[in-house]
Amino acid sequence: MSKHHELIVIGSGPAGFTAALYGSRANLETVVFEGQQPGGQLTITTEVENFPGFENGVQGPEMMDIFRKQAQRFGTKTFYETITKVDFSQRPFQMWSDTDKHYTADAVIISTGATARLLNTESEKKYWGFGISACATCDGFFYKNQKVFVVGGGDSALEEANYLTHFASSVSVIHRRQEFRASKIMIDRAKKNPKVDFVLDSVIEEFLGEEQNGIKRLTGLSIKNVKTGEFTRHDTDGTFIAIGHVPNSQVFEGILDMDDEGYLITKGKSTYTNIPGVFACGDVQDHVYRQAVTAAGSGCAAAIDAERWLADNK
Repeated sequence: MSKHHELIVIGSGPAGFTAALYGSRANLETVVFEGQQPGGQLTITTEVENFPGFENGVQGPEMMDIFRKQAQRFGTKTFYETITKVDFSQRPFQMWSDTDKHYTADAVIISTGATARLLNTESEKKYWGFGISACATCDGFFYKNQKVFVVGGGDSALEEANYLTHFASSVSVIHRRQEFRASKIMIDRAKKNPKVDFVLDSVIEEFLGEEQNGIKRLTGLSIKNVKTGEFTRHDTDGTFIAIGHVPNSQVFEGILDMDDEGYLITKGKSTYTNIPGVFACGDVQDHVYRQAVTAAGSGCAAAIDAERWLADNK
């Protein structure tokens, strides 16, 4: 049997929970499908210090639990299921979850986020959040007067490297080739920055660290030169992986308009997709800012767009 809801939010995180909060407060019967990573990327983030209202910072998982409970307080229901198939060709919109359940909705908000491309090594997993990050804007502040590395060769990597020089004493960019994919202006800017140096034709073979009293900390990198096969050890206080993000939009391929990278396209400054009644917010449609606070803001906008659209399309 299918279950009908007035508003379904696909995906959680700051965007999804904020959309649900506003939807529920607008007296819309609202459900959130939290997906494969309940709470979004912030659940694998340690300290969050740049979200307004948390004067002394907050742990990422704790922050997402607060978001969830606040939405639930106003009537939002949250399901730990992943939507694996959708049919937006007619109303009510149809969705199927990984538990083989069928759902329908009058309006849908998509907030499935994006996933940082990682190196996917065991040592990376071990020290993730303990010296390894994928967001310089989020975590650069913690590395004042320290030595950090950035992995990548595109605009994102060199932009992160330049940004980190506001805090770190030195920034080394590791890239597997001599040539960069980045634009010339970003390359020139990085090369002219006295705090930035380059480790080229190289890849990280292993992240090194220590653990004391149950607390892990990244302390170094084992780096391999791909041309000579030589290994070198480098001390570091932090490493930023900047090899891109993948929007979690695969289930909507061929249904919703996307750009070449898979980010959902919304109309103008709104959260409207190409299908009336389906809205998108957060990192699944934002490849520029990718911050918790901007995701939350777009979740608010999506709920307001959905509420107004529903009022006009009863």
